[in-house]
Amino acid sequence: MTVRQDIHNSSAPVLCQACEARHRGICGALDPDQLVGLAKTSLRRRIRAGAELVGDAEAVDSYANILSGVVKLTKTLSDGRQQVVGLQFAPDFLGRPFKAESTISAEAATDLSLCSFPKAALERMMKEQPGLEHRLLRQTLRELDEAREWMVTLGRKTAAEKIASFLLLIAKNIDPARDPNARMAVFDLPLSRGDIADFLGLTIETVSRQLTKLRADGVIQIENNRHFVVENIARLEARSGS
Repeated sequence: MTVRQDIHNSSAPVLCQACEARHRGICGALDPDQLVGLAKTSLRRRIRAGAELVGDAEAVDSYANILSGVVKLTKTLSDGRQQVVGLQFAPDFLGRPFKAESTISAEAATDLSLCSFPKAALERMMKEQPGLEHRLLRQTLRELDEAREWMVTLGRKTAAEKIASFLLLIAKNIDPARDPNARMAVFDLPLSRGDIADFLGLTIETVSRQLTKLRADGVIQIENNRHFVVENIARLEARSGS
């Protein structure tokens, strides 16, 4: 990859200056020279929805920053059944450093834009730059907090609260450019009704019934089955039981 220098900043490559995840992602911990080094090994990739990014127990040879789109994480049981165990959004880091094999499968839930780089290059840079390792630790701890919150959702919330919680998760995270204080959200649902049911421990019929109820109550609008409008995030949050 040819790394051009920006005329306003002779140290940082243009590729990184224009990157959606530049400041909020792990690369925000790198100085301009380190960005240049990482950019020389990185590759921008566009992935179509439904494509597998990494399989369960597959050898890991690269990592990626999610620039846009949603990644679905699943775990495969011994009898072949799959369980949706999480979602990742921009600018999340995709991968598990210092692991020889993946422990879950990752699939593009929507069309994706990724910035990929070799495993060896990133792990070498982590040793050189403690701030990078700190950023990854912060993401890991955030994911742990979210997993604990999701345990409450799955174990204690009603079906109606589970659906509202799921929609709230999507509304707040699917658009990396969204103002976190914005009153409304507009998005295309990244999962099928079946995947939502799997993720929440519900039946497809229950998912559809609860979505219909939220629409009837004016909490959400649904267009063409997957395009959602939430005019008042606070109302949706109130229905989530949070």
